[in-house]
Amino acid sequence: MCPVRDKIMKSTNYDFKQHNDIMDNFQIFAKPIGAQCNLACGYCYYLEKQGLYPDKKTFHMSDGLLEEYIIQHIRASAGPDIFFSWHGGEPTLAGLKFFQQVVALQKKHLPKNFRLLNGIQTNGTLLDDDWCQFLKKENFIVGISLDGPEELYSVHRFRKDGRSSFAEVIRGFQLLKKYEIPCEILCVVNSTNVRYPLETYRFFKSLNVNFLTFIPLVEKPDPINGKISERTVPSKAFGEFLCTIFDEWVSSDIGNIKIQIVEEALRTAFNLEHSLCIFKSTCGGVPVVEYNGDFYSCDHYVDQEHLVGNIAQTTLVQLLESEQQSEFGNAKHDSLLDYCLRCEVLTMCNGACPKDRFLSTPDGEPGLNYLCEGYRLFFNHCKPFVEQVAEAWKASKTNI
Repeated sequence: MCPVRDKIMKSTNYDFKQHNDIMDNFQIFAKPIGAQCNLACGYCYYLEKQGLYPDKKTFHMSDGLLEEYIIQHIRASAGPDIFFSWHGGEPTLAGLKFFQQVVALQKKHLPKNFRLLNGIQTNGTLLDDDWCQFLKKENFIVGISLDGPEELYSVHRFRKDGRSSFAEVIRGFQLLKKYEIPCEILCVVNSTNVRYPLETYRFFKSLNVNFLTFIPLVEKPDPINGKISERTVPSKAFGEFLCTIFDEWVSSDIGNIKIQIVEEALRTAFNLEHSLCIFKSTCGGVPVVEYNGDFYSCDHYVDQEHLVGNIAQTTLVQLLESEQQSEFGNAKHDSLLDYCLRCEVLTMCNGACPKDRFLSTPDGEPGLNYLCEGYRLFFNHCKPFVEQVAEAWKASKTNI
């Protein structure tokens, strides 16, 4: 077998179930501490959500609401795997005792023959041995935010006093590795680190990272002058960033590192639905439950317009299946432009995240995704590889 084909066959052995499909058709971002965080990262879009609750000085999910949420989440899940996803702000601010209670309540209400899975997204600065012993014992999957080596990370991610948080994050990440806790790096790609794709990627390789997600930073245009923020990643540069990393991954890292956007592209080779919401044909499967039980349509649409209800008054199943949530989800596909429908990589992208659809097409039609140029560049770049994977997979099935 030739080396390239060997790599392709390795790709077909990806365990998508293990890493991407452990949730049902919904994944709730539970916010036990609301928007509170111990950092003040320059590009964070969630800190301002505290303004939705102007009369509150502290944000912490109550014991009663926590149990109610867990019961409703379990009832809404088809099983046998039931996945909880804990977000913030910074969810570790809720405290280790809170999450010990979380697991105790989950086990109390878990049906027989069902399996419990928890994920937590953290900046990593508050992790210590006690935290990691707990996370390991209870089989948590951890996402940790890290934007590259220190000189790139420290441009936008810092403490409230302005000091870089890099040392604390690396210490937290190394603790996760020490305890062999499954960990995914989430790297926000902005206008600075996008210029250094190989430096960024090789830094992660030096940390022996197994799972990588690259999140493009796109901030809304200024409502007055329409300008894009200086932090926002240029679309074409983001595509080039991904292409450069993809080429290195193909040459040396297949089977060793999983890159989320590459895996999403590869899913089309196996006729699998996308697992990442931004590339699905519809939205609505990743809502938010805030510290007080408020249910919002999406993490990027936490505002009064997209407040669907509260789990203390309406069940989670009813909220997930509500007309408002359904309309929100279907609008993603229903509003696709003809320009998108004619695109050669539509199945890989599906118009991407609606929050970024603020450009116009070459014909002047509004509603084009800001990242269209970058995504189109990348998906066309990796498409030949994906097609080779599809052919190899079909051949392997035929020969069985």
